[in-house]
Amino acid sequence: MSSLNITVIGAGVVGLTTALKIQELGHRVTIVAEYLPGDEKSIRYTSPWAGAHHVSFFGDEDPKQRDMDRETFRVMWEMSAGPAEACFMRIQQTEYYAEPKAAPNPLDVMPNFRYLEPSQLKAGAASGVEFETVTIDSPVYLLYLLTRFLQNGGQVKRASVQHISQLVSGGFLTSKPDALVVCAGIGARTLGGVEDRDVFPIRGQTVLIRAPWVNFGRTLSSVDGTWTYIIPRRSGDVILGGTKANDDWHPHPRPETTTDILERTLSICPELVPPEKLAELRRKGVDPKPEDLQSIILETGCGLRPGRKGGIRLERGLFQTIDGHSIPIVYNYGHGGYGYQSSWGSARIATDLLKEALA
Repeated sequence: MSSLNITVIGAGVVGLTTALKIQELGHRVTIVAEYLPGDEKSIRYTSPWAGAHHVSFFGDEDPKQRDMDRETFRVMWEMSAGPAEACFMRIQQTEYYAEPKAAPNPLDVMPNFRYLEPSQLKAGAASGVEFETVTIDSPVYLLYLLTRFLQNGGQVKRASVQHISQLVSGGFLTSKPDALVVCAGIGARTLGGVEDRDVFPIRGQTVLIRAPWVNFGRTLSSVDGTWTYIIPRRSGDVILGGTKANDDWHPHPRPETTTDILERTLSICPELVPPEKLAELRRKGVDPKPEDLQSIILETGCGLRPGRKGGIRLERGLFQTIDGHSIPIVYNYGHGGYGYQSSWGSARIATDLLKEALA
């Protein structure tokens, strides 16, 4: 296949990963995005807000998502011991469930997987598992992907695109693209020429603390759908969360939610408190409280995960231009909270779709 001009819309984790996979085909790739890695955090740019860790609950009931997640884990596990090591942290992860979970567990493919004994469960948990995985320092990882893309000869154009016809006509680019790949995340809902009304926000709120003594991950999934997690990063920062609120567009952290997150995470991980302070509390027989974490809080934040009714949109088509011509287009968006953990798998599928479209 000859080298063609491919334009990728979006510079989140999905857009960057997809652009890298397309480069492997030998094409000239340009990313067009309003926000880029390294920018000040914004509610309009979701990927930097992610935790993130690789924990996939998809099994045989959704083999496509399961396979994308497992493919991505294999790539990230290898990356975590290579040149991208600084982006990752290999950890022991413990998952607590408020209800009994029947075997087999879809996580049983993870390194050193095992079921917890009843004596090892936290209050509020009826079952649990333990395994090894990786956490991803999201801002660091996004910069790594962008740097790798640029080193491979990729081009970046910062622009706010109202309609994909602006790209097809060459309005923002030095040359017209031979194909478009849409990785617009939550923006796919309003991007002209796509306007996918099945896309909706899943708002998540987090607290970032400085706690380099925490080198393990814990999560509790409650009956009411509440999701409590501790995700350490290689830098020594730790993400605490979280929330999952469909169709909630609120752009700022809610103080009452921050308090709730701190209370929940302390309930499953009192070790978040600085060791000397925790030892003092234990001598007094006092449980840690949110105020015991105030001195190590770095920031509170929230992001809008790009949910989609029907799941990820991974398909190809043709976009008709005003002058009657058509251009191949591939869609890769709607990952919800699974953007990082499925990124390499969905990028590989999108790249295969592009090859078919250009054949």
